[in-house]
Amino acid sequence: MEHGKRANWSGQLAFVLAAAASAIGLGNLWRFPYLAAQYGGGTFIVIYLALVVTLGFTLMLTEIAIGRKTQQSQLTAYSRLHRGWGFIGVLGTVIPMLIVPYYCVIGGWVVYYFKAYCQMAFTGVDPMGVAAADSGAFFSSFISAPFAPFGYATVFIVACAAVIVLGVKNGIEKSNLVMMPLLLLMAIAISVYVVAMPGSGEGLKYYLVPNLDCLTDANGRFSFALLGKTLLGATGQMFYSLSLAMGIMITYGSYMKKGDSIEKCVRRIEIFDTLIAVIAGLMIIPVVYLFAVRTGTPVKEAMNAGPGLMFITLPKVFANLGAVGPWVGMSFFLLVIFAAATSAISLFEACVASVCDVLRINRRAATFFTGSLIMFLSTFSALGYGAWGGVKVFGMPFLDFFDFVTNSVFMPVVAAFTCAFVGWVLKPETIVEECEAQGQTMKAKRFYSFMVRYLAPALMVALLVSEICRALNIGGWSI
Repeated sequence: MEHGKRANWSGQLAFVLAAAASAIGLGNLWRFPYLAAQYGGGTFIVIYLALVVTLGFTLMLTEIAIGRKTQQSQLTAYSRLHRGWGFIGVLGTVIPMLIVPYYCVIGGWVVYYFKAYCQMAFTGVDPMGVAAADSGAFFSSFISAPFAPFGYATVFIVACAAVIVLGVKNGIEKSNLVMMPLLLLMAIAISVYVVAMPGSGEGLKYYLVPNLDCLTDANGRFSFALLGKTLLGATGQMFYSLSLAMGIMITYGSYMKKGDSIEKCVRRIEIFDTLIAVIAGLMIIPVVYLFAVRTGTPVKEAMNAGPGLMFITLPKVFANLGAVGPWVGMSFFLLVIFAAATSAISLFEACVASVCDVLRINRRAATFFTGSLIMFLSTFSALGYGAWGGVKVFGMPFLDFFDFVTNSVFMPVVAAFTCAFVGWVLKPETIVEECEAQGQTMKAKRFYSFMVRYLAPALMVALLVSEICRALNIGGWSI
């Protein structure tokens, strides 16, 4: 937000690109392929797509409409609609403020790896050893270093702050016009290269063909419990992938013009985000599958989730590609930098907009204040595997704890409260009226009303319970 007058996107395309950029992040590049591999390939993709066009549509449309109606960031938007429900905005602001610091730390890891692959490609020096045999040690030595993780995180934070301080049109919008097309082109190029590799057909089949084994028990009988785990796994991925309950869509919605169709924009964002997620699977799963077969590694073990996949397994895969491996690795990590940056900028903006709305200060001052706070908080995650490695929060390193408390607790809670508020206090008609402003027509009115009142909050509560059970290892539940 610019001080005084609220900024606007230049048009629908700029808004869709910005919202899609926020949604396309690290979760798409390492979590989606992993979950697809774990939960039956095409089976998971079909369930995920069904959730995106139903639950994802409902939650995203709600948040964007709230932002545009109130012309406020998430911190103050809810209290503008109803004073008694302002606490949702407070919780919704805590989420990005806790996510940005550790997200930028991971962004710093990506920058470090990009630098390492540039060194391999241009000088021939391989810091990971032959066939990336030491990729695990390389990763561990970096994240446990006394200063390097914080230094690279600081570079990433400063770069994001530089975009934010330029404003909505000159900063966020223009950066997306450069990074998003490059990200898409690079993703397509890498996926085409991987798909064209000899022997990739089996990996593609493993990824795209529905496998119902994930829904059957040891005796080959259909299991409702396994269906529930697959459904909630897809729900969690959809939730994180579309940047829901992070304040981003409310903030970005507040910059949206009244004449733009919210419903059409949401559909386009869903298409863009899902396309990148599926392409990410095409980039990663076939080549990891080939690597697993050649080395005798169990596929599910090779498709290990989180940092293990991106920073340990994939370097081994790239090393097995021969002379072209460093160039593929360099291109891949550059793509990941763009994906991480677009999401981090969106999260950063949600925090800056809240500071502007509450303190009534200009963007430059708000960015400096917020950036300083983010840099301070990033030290916990940056040093959590090194100098402060002995300090645990509920048995977790700082980064893991911040990830758990935001993604597994606060986000489902905020989404459930938002649905309850809109469905039963504010009433769905209020959101529909905003979507139909200036002669627009909302086609999914009845469907939206049913989802926001009944199905969406039920799924959010189920997701919250399952994530807590998974984290605390209750009943063997895991996603």
